[in-house]
Amino acid sequence: MNLSNLKPAAGSTKTRKRIGRGPGSGLGGTSTRGHKGAKSRSGYSKKIGFEGGQMPIQRRLPKFGFKNINRIEYKPINLDVLQRMAEASNLTKIDLQALIDAGFVAKKHLVKILGNGTLTAKLEVEAHAFSKSAEAAITAAGGTVTKLK
Repeated sequence: MNLSNLKPAAGSTKTRKRIGRGPGSGLGGTSTRGHKGAKSRSGYSKKIGFEGGQMPIQRRLPKFGFKNINRIEYKPINLDVLQRMAEASNLTKIDLQALIDAGFVAKKHLVKILGNGTLTAKLEVEAHAFSKSAEAAITAAGGTVTKLK
């Protein structure tokens, strides 16, 4: 065996159909496209969502709702998470950097502290927003709340 007599395995390759090369080939005439209609023409490409002329689904279904372009998306952090962080690493101040280091948020996230869970540790908490219940719980535990811009 050498490079001059290598061949693909038997049955692994097929010869290409040569369409539109005259009637003697058996694939001339309509060139496997059938008779007339848009699909038989050159340059035909079906439009996205085209359903053969019937009213397409994106026009049959009604539109509803809207996206508020002014919505501010916050990453929620609950009080029980703050309590666990304080217990685990003896923190007295929980700011954005502490939450990033703990892996709860990314640098680009805006953080909102929510009031789920209980807080017994006296903490200084810095975040972009606080729920009323979270703010009340932090101050009741003897901590302070600082809102970031």
